[in-house]
Amino acid sequence: MKRKIVFLTGTRADYGKIKSLIRVVEDSDELEAYIFATGMHMLSKYGSTYQEIIKDGYRNLYTYINQSGRMGMDIILSNTILGFGNYIAEQQPDAIIVHGDRLEALAGAIVGAFNNIKVIHIEGGEISGTIDESIRHAITKFAHYHLVANETAKKRIMQLGESEENIFVFGSPDIDVMLSDSLPPLSEVQAYYEIPFERYGIFMYHPVTTEVDALPQKVVQVVDGLIASHRQFVVIYPNNDNGTDIILRELGRLQGNPNFRLIPSMRFEYFLTLLRGADVMIGNSSSGIRESGVYGIPTVDIGSRQSGRYDRTRASHILHVEEDAEAIRSAIEQAERMECQPSSEFGKGNSTEIFSGIIHGTDIWSCQVQKQFVDRGF
Repeated sequence: MKRKIVFLTGTRADYGKIKSLIRVVEDSDELEAYIFATGMHMLSKYGSTYQEIIKDGYRNLYTYINQSGRMGMDIILSNTILGFGNYIAEQQPDAIIVHGDRLEALAGAIVGAFNNIKVIHIEGGEISGTIDESIRHAITKFAHYHLVANETAKKRIMQLGESEENIFVFGSPDIDVMLSDSLPPLSEVQAYYEIPFERYGIFMYHPVTTEVDALPQKVVQVVDGLIASHRQFVVIYPNNDNGTDIILRELGRLQGNPNFRLIPSMRFEYFLTLLRGADVMIGNSSSGIRESGVYGIPTVDIGSRQSGRYDRTRASHILHVEEDAEAIRSAIEQAERMECQPSSEFGKGNSTEIFSGIIHGTDIWSCQVQKQFVDRGF
């Protein structure tokens, strides 16, 4: 009898990262893939990206609306726990796979742990400067297995009291896609999203939920800096964390400006192609830390959201500035003169292969769901 594996996805970004892993399970003779799509996927404001998942043709896909209107993150979390809990009670899977630091992933980890179902967490052990970091570490404590990007992340998870034998360094699965020959050509991406620019930067700026009171002033400075640069930018909407409406209102100033093309959401593979052809990446998305480095694209990292996510002495493709219009304008100008070599601390492009070996092996299925804290005397 096939083992059931449930993948939980709540955003365009995490789906792109786990898509190749879902395919490993979908194509297996020993395993059966189930996908629970919720969160931003279900919101028309962000392009109803669940439709892209449907197009990928999985046998077992379930969609669930976990929010409407201006709900707080706590309410959305509770709604997700309720919906996912009911789904899990019906399906009775052998494992649940969650990714990253979104509240949907936390809901999945809680439901799995409370129901004695093995939870596999992808890309734990990383740090940032927002509530996301607390969510990520909370997921680690509920998860039974940890598939991490590098040795640094592994050490952090060990500091949290997790057993070393349950931690696997497998890189970041999106790099497999980035280095493949399956990405669409840039001309196709530009035609599909009506992007008229020959040269362009990419701008993505998300709310920092612990600094939301200062967000109105900060985002004004950010948008002023973009306009003052007189460069052309593809602007991708922020995620739906608390404060996103403040950012979207400010981005309204860019509507009608011929230097900007605003896009609510973008397919992951199309985004990678767009990034590969960009002059610069601007904002506070992790894409500026991870994916930009793989392609050697200069990044202007703004504010505190990615604080601690990278070593500034080693991440040579990153310029850091605060939310100040003149500093941002100047950094964009400087970034365009940089010559960056491709590099990555997040894998070698073989994560899917490593994942297949882990999920088809015997070790993870023999582990007990009762966890014990490993005290290392730190």
